[in-house]
Amino acid sequence: MPLARRLRTIGLLLPALAGLALLAGVVGFRVSEGMGLTALQETGHHRLDLYAESLEREIDKYAYFPATLGLERDVLDLVTGRAPLAWGLNRYLERLNERAGTLSIYVLNRQGRVLAASNWNRPDSFIGEDLSYRPYFVEAAAGRQGRFFGVGTTRGQAGYYLSSPLSEDGAIVGVAVVKVSLEQLEQSWSTVEAPVLVTDENGVVILASVPSWKFTTLRPMDEPTRRHFDQTLQYNARPLPPLGLTSVIRIVDDAELVRLPRPAEGKLEETVFPVSGGFLAQTAPLHGTGWTMTVLSPVDQVTGMAWTRAALAAVGSAFLGILLLMWVQRRRHLHELERKVEERTRNLRAAQDELVHAGKLAVIGQLSAGLAHELNQPLAALRTLSGNSVKFLQRGNLDAAKGNLERIASLVDSMGALTSQLKSFARKSSGAPRPVAVRRPIDNALFLLDQRLRRSGVGVHLHVPEEVVALCDPNRLEQVLVNLVANGLDALAGREGGILTLTARTEDRRVRIQVADNGPGLSADVLPRLFEPFFTTKEAAKDGAKEGGGGLGLGLAISAGIVRDFGGALTGANGADGGAVFTIDLPAATLPTDQTAVQAGEFPCPTLPPTL
Repeated sequence: MPLARRLRTIGLLLPALAGLALLAGVVGFRVSEGMGLTALQETGHHRLDLYAESLEREIDKYAYFPATLGLERDVLDLVTGRAPLAWGLNRYLERLNERAGTLSIYVLNRQGRVLAASNWNRPDSFIGEDLSYRPYFVEAAAGRQGRFFGVGTTRGQAGYYLSSPLSEDGAIVGVAVVKVSLEQLEQSWSTVEAPVLVTDENGVVILASVPSWKFTTLRPMDEPTRRHFDQTLQYNARPLPPLGLTSVIRIVDDAELVRLPRPAEGKLEETVFPVSGGFLAQTAPLHGTGWTMTVLSPVDQVTGMAWTRAALAAVGSAFLGILLLMWVQRRRHLHELERKVEERTRNLRAAQDELVHAGKLAVIGQLSAGLAHELNQPLAALRTLSGNSVKFLQRGNLDAAKGNLERIASLVDSMGALTSQLKSFARKSSGAPRPVAVRRPIDNALFLLDQRLRRSGVGVHLHVPEEVVALCDPNRLEQVLVNLVANGLDALAGREGGILTLTARTEDRRVRIQVADNGPGLSADVLPRLFEPFFTTKEAAKDGAKEGGGGLGLGLAISAGIVRDFGGALTGANGADGGAVFTIDLPAATLPTDQTAVQAGEFPCPTLPPTL
């Protein structure tokens, strides 16, 4: 693929990769955020349980106090009027308040007026005050345990009020009240990482780990409700501003994501705020009261982790997308290369076939002079014999004419065998391998070079059993053998006692055919380059003076390619006793039962003796 086209393709895919990375980042963020919020919810539920347990434990420490005062005879005598003076009871309540660590303990009569109190000797003493409007008195006067959080009207001190009716002979004669402080509990809450607050039934924050949140409201307060609080003095005319808690999204019924405005600079409680001011708010009712506890777990850590995982998911998906793109491009490039290789292989194979055929024609051209000589002699003999036959017929010598005609027929058969073999050698082969008895291609090659062999005086030693069968194309194998034998004749040119040895044998399912000569052998610089195209050690022929002619250096290269196509190999080396040895290694095969019939259609050639 051209570079410009590849760049255009990549440019078109980049938006898709960016979209994939963005989608993976969004999905990664949502999944990570969801997992983080789920884990945060579980942690929040544990915190709610711990905070609620600590609050209930703190209140339970004082829950029995009001009821125990009803067991004191002095208390009953005072509220019933049998003991008009409360000096001794005041001192008792004062000592009890100090030991218990409560804010105050006091006793009211049936009308709601304070008769005795632990702060009797202080300027802000409760004695004589009318507290009949207080909800905790109303509850106790009706015979129930009173629970109330409010701000004292005398000292303006917030506290939790526990009240209990005082009974005598089944009648309620007064009310005992204990006021406790929960500031110590709030201080212990302030050390935890997740802020907590408690709202009463009116939505007013009465307890909080962050001091500035106390006596704020979770929702805006309407005017009638505010006037009601002013009349009851439950919060002692506190302004009760809204906390500013803003809901972002509700996750489940008891959990939602919220935001809080940042406090003014310099306040200590700023340290509890996350970077974004976001919290996971989880609520739970407190049993036995109308209160609700809320835990605010910072979500910045969850959000930060979600963004980190989203970035990793985006980068990872982009990286995988790039790898996929590279893989697709590589596959496309490899496919294009494979197509080109297949196309060039077809072209090279066609060119190789043409070279093989051209090589055959070149060999035929080299043999043409010898063949012309071989044909001229029989033709001259035919001319002479035919003329003599005419004369014998004219004389009536039929026996002599018959003998001449029989000799003419023999010469014609010999010439036909020679021309038929040349025609078979010259034709193009299909190249399809089949089982071939290698003795026949070897005999054909030697027959084609018979005239060169006779003129050169080179002897041929032939050791080729008939049962040696190879998987190849006989016509192409013949071409290889002609090249190797011709090269051997070139190596033995001008040498006395030259011998060519051709052997064939079957070993380990392979057929090995060797063509060896007793010539000078192959030099060290020639051996590595034997099968290189256009490499030759032959000198160019001058005007056809030399029978072998010059070489283009294609014979061995083409021969090696032919053998390689059969699944074999062609190698060259020096023999142990000198000279060059060329070995053809081919797959072994077995002749089918009808092989004789198949080969019967081929042109026969004379069977040569083992030694010429």
